[in-house]
Amino acid sequence: MTIHKAQNAPPAPRPRRQRVQAIATGMIVLKGLAQLGGRASLTALARHVSENPAKVHRYLISLMDEGLVSQDPASSQYYLGAACIHIGLAAMRLADPIRVAEPALLRLRETLEMTCFIAVMGNKGPTIVRFEEPGLPVTLNVRVGSVLPLLWSATGRVCLSFLDDSRVHLLAQGELRAASAAQRAMLAARDPIGHIQREVRAAGMAVVKDTNLQGISAIAVPLHDFSGHVCAVLTVLGATGGFEASADSAVARMMLAEAKAISAALGRAGG
Repeated sequence: MTIHKAQNAPPAPRPRRQRVQAIATGMIVLKGLAQLGGRASLTALARHVSENPAKVHRYLISLMDEGLVSQDPASSQYYLGAACIHIGLAAMRLADPIRVAEPALLRLRETLEMTCFIAVMGNKGPTIVRFEEPGLPVTLNVRVGSVLPLLWSATGRVCLSFLDDSRVHLLAQGELRAASAAQRAMLAARDPIGHIQREVRAAGMAVVKDTNLQGISAIAVPLHDFSGHVCAVLTVLGATGGFEASADSAVARMMLAEAKAISAALGRAGG
């Protein structure tokens, strides 16, 4: 007996591997569009992802069906659609710097055997919100909830230098007015606040030795969110002389690498 295939029968589903590869290619096209600023012509997008324009067009049609991509009827350019906005907003709500940075804190603690913490800018100054210390910690009088000075701590100097906030500058001026002669001697004689800002911005980090806590050195680096705003500060500290506290040290390079990875996870383009 001969069995005739129905003329209108749906096509057989593609093998799973083929479907997964198609998803991967679709994601390459979507990410390529995002890398071009979220809007591009078919030609520019195909060139950017190194694919044939006809192939890219097929994927764009599928992405448009899902609301991930839209097309401007006037210019024919493609741009990220409303579904991408919803996905991005959901991801942003989950992009908590404390949660994202926690694995890095544990790695730094174990690898460097140094105290490390995350701080955010609070109403009274940089405030420690997550704290990790090694098995043989250095005796410190700072813990979760401790507020650090802007002028004398590495953490504070990062906030002072990278946060575009008049409130931060006012707090720093208040610290300077209340400083003792010994504290002032640690700062530049002329324009001490501006000197700190220029030095930290040039290095991309803050390094202090014995300025906030006697016998303690620290290195702090900024963490950036999706908008490029500094949302938190990653800091390691230890006994002065127990590690090389400089901007070109192995510890500083490790800190910068961790900060770049955390910032990328928080959505910062380029890490």
